[in-house]
Amino acid sequence: MSEPQSLSTSRSTSGAPSRRRFLQITAVGTTAVAASVTLTPRADAITSFIHPGVLHKVSDIQRMRTRVAAGTEPWLSGWNVFSANTYSQSAYAMQGPFASVDRGSTELHNWEFWNDCNAAYQNALMWNLTGTTAHATKALQIIKAWSSTLTSITGKDAQLAASIYGFKFAAAAELMRYTAPSGSWSAADITRTETMIKNVFVPLVRTFGDAGWGTNCIKAMMAFGVFCNDTSLYNAAVDAFHTHSCCRIDRVIGDTGQCVDSGRDQAHTQLILGSMAEACETAWIQTQDLYSAAANRLLAGFEYTAKYNTGNDVPYATWGSCQATFPALSTVERGNLRPVYEMVHNHYVKRRGVAAPWTYAAIQRIRPEGAGFQCDHPGFGTLLFTL
Repeated sequence: MSEPQSLSTSRSTSGAPSRRRFLQITAVGTTAVAASVTLTPRADAITSFIHPGVLHKVSDIQRMRTRVAAGTEPWLSGWNVFSANTYSQSAYAMQGPFASVDRGSTELHNWEFWNDCNAAYQNALMWNLTGTTAHATKALQIIKAWSSTLTSITGKDAQLAASIYGFKFAAAAELMRYTAPSGSWSAADITRTETMIKNVFVPLVRTFGDAGWGTNCIKAMMAFGVFCNDTSLYNAAVDAFHTHSCCRIDRVIGDTGQCVDSGRDQAHTQLILGSMAEACETAWIQTQDLYSAAANRLLAGFEYTAKYNTGNDVPYATWGSCQATFPALSTVERGNLRPVYEMVHNHYVKRRGVAAPWTYAAIQRIRPEGAGFQCDHPGFGTLLFTL
């Protein structure tokens, strides 16, 4: 196997089509120019959206409902885990809203916000899967409350909060916008939610950033674009996926599958991989194939990481992100598999017919997939993404 690409930020010639750079980083990491998200039109730019279109489309919801109603495995086991989760309950007690959230400094209302984002997303799904109005009411209660109250996200990790929590919030809002009971969410309330996303989340996320920061921003910006029906936001994220100096697909994953954080720890490695997968799944719904970028580089990353985290040896070359270089493969959190594998396995194996044996080996250890860590991922892939 060849070594991962070097720390050079020059554009790889493999994989994705040539694209105009969206963002120039003026210093390493997250100190970036707050550039406009207006893009030069190109052949593969999105001009309209499929709704609902963040992580789940109508046929995905129908598939889950049909399989669970029939008691078919593994969907039934996935449903049992999902429906029992705290955040899936219509009786969930909302923790917010608050005008300001801080991550990384004071931690003011950080915990409350990500809990509420989880509950909004999972209740939106429960409404769609069960038809129980109480779940719709809970999801909308959370979305309406935060969108009419939140004005700032602060702290040294503000960008992470805006991207990770914002993605989950937008995924919930997207589902409810197109499936909510008639009359339950007014046009004025929806506009207020769009305004909050554009005023609070987008300014933090639009600069993207290094490694996991940037990959979380990519998935979030895509979701913001879909919910707000704003193609410039969505296309900016896709452009960053292909061309950004520090977070494009072939910068965060080398051609062996080694990730920029493989030498840091296995939790952050899987965070990067899961976030890129979530971006790819949203793009797939929008008729764009990001999964195949850079010769299926995402799959290479999952196979390498799954192989290592199921107890096997993998090659390692000194490498790292734009901010840090790691001399050795990290054993920190090795074997602690995140619930991010079902989505990718189902795409490559079932949609594409491409082998993913190590990804499947990881799935076998954690199926049915449960909740994601904190608010990092949708989780529950056995129910949500098994085809």
